[in-house]
Amino acid sequence: MTMEERIEHVNARIAAAASRCGRSPDEVQIIAVTKYVSLETTKQALDLGLMHIGENRWQDVQPKWEALHERGTWHFIGHLQTNKVKDVVGKFAYIHSLDRLSLAKEIEKKAAGLGIVQNCFVQVNVSGEESKQGLPPQELADFAGQLRDMPHIRVVGLMTMAPLELEAEATRPVFRALRELRDELNRSGSLGYEAPHLSMGMSGDFEIAIEEGATWIRLGTVLVGKEL
Repeated sequence: MTMEERIEHVNARIAAAASRCGRSPDEVQIIAVTKYVSLETTKQALDLGLMHIGENRWQDVQPKWEALHERGTWHFIGHLQTNKVKDVVGKFAYIHSLDRLSLAKEIEKKAAGLGIVQNCFVQVNVSGEESKQGLPPQELADFAGQLRDMPHIRVVGLMTMAPLELEAEATRPVFRALRELRDELNRSGSLGYEAPHLSMGMSGDFEIAIEEGATWIRLGTVLVGKEL
């Protein structure tokens, strides 16, 4: 399929998943994950109306960002080392992988220096896999309380990754648990404001994620293909 056909197919699947759970497809935003494709393919994605671009390594995305950053909204979706914060804050509208206090302090420091507020998702390791990054669920409330004192970080929601080897339906408990954590976080008032969003669901399981409340889905191969 061409990229245009893939986008049309994905949009139909999003609409069907949203319909199954009584949601509007307009509640779901697509992040086109372009880490495996070229600058030219990333430009094509933007040309076709995919305005949110997801990347996970600054050294790989730099030429794409320098050529195309004014055309879309950029999301940093990979593990972020503290020594790379300087390359990311101020360039990426959203960071999806805030998962520890040392990283939060660096983001706060850099954002304060730039005079901006950095939107972040707190990454939670719901599945408990040792190979996954993310905050343990039981530490979320305390972490949120610490973030409350960082005025240059805005927590917009929570992010998680389900185990890749699971059948799509088997990921449901992971996504449901993240939604419940988000709801409890908002009820607790730990942040001092509402964090409405859920960044969850990838090419193999995004329909289940939508059924469980995803507001941002991160789609790579199913949407833009793979070429690098």
